[in-house]
Amino acid sequence: MTQPPPAGGWPDPASTGQPSSPPADPTLPVSSQPAVPPQPSGYDPYQPPVDPYAGMKSDPAAAPYPPAGYPPAQPAGYPPSPPGYGYPPPGYGYPQQKTNSMAIVALVLSLIGIGSCITAPVGAIMGHVAMRQIRETGEGGEGMAKAAIIVGWILTGLLALVIIGYAIAIAFAIANSSSTT
Repeated sequence: MTQPPPAGGWPDPASTGQPSSPPADPTLPVSSQPAVPPQPSGYDPYQPPVDPYAGMKSDPAAAPYPPAGYPPAQPAGYPPSPPGYGYPPPGYGYPQQKTNSMAIVALVLSLIGIGSCITAPVGAIMGHVAMRQIRETGEGGEGMAKAAIIVGWILTGLLALVIIGYAIAIAFAIANSSSTT
């Protein structure tokens, strides 16, 4: 006579057909350990506190910046690297280039020329002077100097057209007034 397979699983192929133990009751706990772990023992309230950030503190040997003397010397057989190449010094990036103050003044005078008319040509001329200084010294501000030149000469040209228009209007008014009397 054959026995039905034990509840909850397949029969053991090595068995002789008779189960060695009764089937497990599914309502009983699986292990004999209690469901809630016991409270930790051996806690000393006078023990010095443990630093929770101990693993996060930086080690000077593992610093994110290279040590002094970086970059390392070139390996044998390689030519020395040209100056100006390599990594920038530690900090916030490359040092900022100094802006030419004449370019700043030229741009301001050119823009003020919208309302005052006389400062626009002065700003354009100062823009040319600033461009020459920038080429000689290598300072920054080339874009501001170019903008001062462009804006200054455009406003100067518009001012010249307005003056010519007024001159024509005055000449026309004088010509018409003398012919009617």
